[in-house]
Amino acid sequence: MAYKAIIAGASGLIGSNLLNILLQQPEYSEVLVLVRKELPVQHKKLVQLVINFDELDKHAAAITGHALFSCLGTTKSQTPAERLYRKIDHDYPLQLAQLAKQNGVNQFHVVTAIGADKNSSMFYTKLKGELEDDIKKLGLETLHIYQPSMLIGGRKGTRLLEKVIGGIFKVIDPLLIGGLKKYRSIKGITVAHAMFKKSLECATGTFIYTSDKIHII
Repeated sequence: MAYKAIIAGASGLIGSNLLNILLQQPEYSEVLVLVRKELPVQHKKLVQLVINFDELDKHAAAITGHALFSCLGTTKSQTPAERLYRKIDHDYPLQLAQLAKQNGVNQFHVVTAIGADKNSSMFYTKLKGELEDDIKKLGLETLHIYQPSMLIGGRKGTRLLEKVIGGIFKVIDPLLIGGLKKYRSIKGITVAHAMFKKSLECATGTFIYTSDKIHII
């Protein structure tokens, strides 16, 4: 039986890799992407739904299928206003999870970040922790949470700071051993492959994967 997948955030590092993977795999017969503007991608399996994420409810009927993958996220440089940042990194993924539950989508997969903690004093990790906590409260049948550390690999418009940090991680990654392995950098495509593999499993419950666990999926 071939599945239908829904991806939000298909233009980003993880989402674009995930899209390419799902389009090539026989387990999926349809891939619906929720996008702000159409992607320059054509494939017989691909359906593009151009939407305003502030009006997600208008497209609720389309949120059906086997798995919904939320790869949404922004940065302070792209979205300096905290209110808008919260919308993208918290409100939209949470609303997608609510629609997934409402429409009987079997699985919900969401990318957060290492150190996600609703009690954190840092805005970013606090926001990701609040997202995780709020989604868990929905009682989804199957929830997969991915907490990658520093993401590397082929990001569009890579910023200078990210290139510098990526170089630093190449040096320090081998030094992060034992319980520190989860802080090693990880390629976006590695996270995407893990999401695809986990979507083929029939396990129910809530599962959390830090970078070290994502590497071995």
